[in-house]
Amino acid sequence: MVALRSYVSGSWHAPEDEGAPLHDAVTGEEVARISSAGIDLGAALEHGRRAGGPVLRELTFHQRASLLKALASHLREHREELYALSARTGATLGDSKFDVDGGIGVLFGFASKGKRELPNDTVLVEGNVEPLGKGGTFVGQHLCTPSRGVAVQINAFNFPVWGPLEKLAPAFLAGVPSLIKPASQTAYLTARLVELIVESGILPEGTVQMVCGEPRDLLDHLTEQDIVAFTGSASTARLLRTHPVIVANAVRFNAEADSLNCSILGPDATPGSLEFDLFVKQLVSEMTVKAGQKCTAIRRALVPAGLVGEVAEAARERLARITIGDPADPDVRMGALATLDQREEVRRSLKALLDAGRVVAGDPDRVEVVGADAERGAFMSPVLLRADDPGRAEPHEVEAFGPVSTLLPYEGAEQAVELAARGRGSLAGSIVTGDHDFARRVVLGAAPWHGRLLVLNAEDAKESTGHGSPLPQLVHGGPGRAGGGEEMGGIRGVVHHMRRTAVQAGPAMLTSITGRWVPGTDRTVTDEHPFRKHLEDLRVGDTAVGGPRVVTLDDVEHFAEFTGDTFYAHTDEEAARANPFFGGRVAHGYLVVSFAAGLFVEPSPGPVLANYGLENLRFLTPVKPGDELTVTLTAKQITPRDGADYGEVRWDTDVTNQEGASVAKYDVLTLVAKRPKHD
Repeated sequence: MVALRSYVSGSWHAPEDEGAPLHDAVTGEEVARISSAGIDLGAALEHGRRAGGPVLRELTFHQRASLLKALASHLREHREELYALSARTGATLGDSKFDVDGGIGVLFGFASKGKRELPNDTVLVEGNVEPLGKGGTFVGQHLCTPSRGVAVQINAFNFPVWGPLEKLAPAFLAGVPSLIKPASQTAYLTARLVELIVESGILPEGTVQMVCGEPRDLLDHLTEQDIVAFTGSASTARLLRTHPVIVANAVRFNAEADSLNCSILGPDATPGSLEFDLFVKQLVSEMTVKAGQKCTAIRRALVPAGLVGEVAEAARERLARITIGDPADPDVRMGALATLDQREEVRRSLKALLDAGRVVAGDPDRVEVVGADAERGAFMSPVLLRADDPGRAEPHEVEAFGPVSTLLPYEGAEQAVELAARGRGSLAGSIVTGDHDFARRVVLGAAPWHGRLLVLNAEDAKESTGHGSPLPQLVHGGPGRAGGGEEMGGIRGVVHHMRRTAVQAGPAMLTSITGRWVPGTDRTVTDEHPFRKHLEDLRVGDTAVGGPRVVTLDDVEHFAEFTGDTFYAHTDEEAARANPFFGGRVAHGYLVVSFAAGLFVEPSPGPVLANYGLENLRFLTPVKPGDELTVTLTAKQITPRDGADYGEVRWDTDVTNQEGASVAKYDVLTLVAKRPKHD
């Protein structure tokens, strides 16, 4: 049998020994062998740092995002091949799509967020400029730069495609290369995934490596610039977190561990209601998708005490319709667990749970399968338990990582929160209710113990992705037992792979370092209006000054009549004078903004294509009839768009009165054309 190859230091590496066998979860046949013997793991990490890191850091966020999108499109063309191989892990076609399409979707998601929310730059300026002195000559700014190490992934067996891709996407977008260490049980699927990535030639060399087999001394070679992301059991997470090198070098460590997630049925969701049906359907789905081998699966189903019997009966009926067997059969709804060893581990945990409850659906020791051998394959019936004493420790401490869940009764929102917290930290929880007050009490009470909470009801059911589906826009992780970490989370996940540094300097120096104009830096005023310049010709600091313009009482009254904004401060002198903030009639804020636009605009057709937004608007000083307005417009940030004939320009806008006091400050956002290309 062929041994899986690892991809390290720029080439494929076959193990030096025969390796350990990996088996088909359905048939028990040997699929491949796995070993990391002969691999210089220290050299692999150094290759990532020296070959992958520098080339990634040369690319902008937008360029990295484009590569992620191209990779996602490439992998999408090979989904059928990945689905077929995924079936050998025991996954049905639906399970495989959850894993494969979910991982590809994460790549698309981060590619989109990178283009929309990050600058076309190699560094990320974070937050506002902080004044550090009274005179304005000493300021500070937080700057995020890519870590100069490798993002080491140690993945779990249950999601051999999604797992690597959900970690790769934010690391790559941040400018950090990855080394993937798949779980052995399903490593043959991850290995093919990495083969497709390498064969595509889309990602630069050194930015993705993979080690199949035992990690051996991998962690011994970590530096303070490396990052470790682990998915797996809470006990293994504790061991890795306390590794001497991780501790000594303060290596950034993120864990996403299995947890005793709960779903809570609201007291309003009685039999016959949509919410009741949603709860039961979701419970059965979470028990059977991936044969219950999801770190987010529902392990504890909390039900109002008076409804436990009805929920048990409804779930029993739905579970009875689940066909178990060979995933290749289109009628099969649940496949096998990943390995026979995994099945035995679930059975051992189930015995401990039976000390606190009884079986209300399924048979722990017997399973009927379609198109396969129940003993050669790692098949198991889904088992639903009922524990009438919710205070027993077992349901809150023992996790059967398979198609097993326990019904627990509760009395009132407070006890529901208390029981949810007994899991000591969960990745995900759900509350199925249409009662807004109950939902608020439970969400706010349970939130400190959960990384994500879904409130499911008739309002969001059609679009909801469900209890167990992490999304790239939101954090995936949880406190305590769940590992205390966060994955994905949109741009938060990208910044996790970067180093935040507080830079203190003068305004001009900070402008040069960050590429963003900082107030206090010299402005550049030329005879040519900045709106006449193409994107490539604009420079940070280019400025237009317009005004002054006198604001008259007629202007204020006309604006009030024209817009319908007849608020008393603009139309009633006596009432406005009684307001201590105004002391008399004042101009509308949006009149000030409108006049400012008229003062800075260059009306002729030119490179400015559109004004597409205004941000951070603040009205600072009231404008009274007779005041004179001057506007200063300064190019603050220039962001070219890759593959487009235009870019974005952010303009610092300061509207002042005749005394030099700022009456309004905001950013104007424009789209500006690049110079035309000539054949």
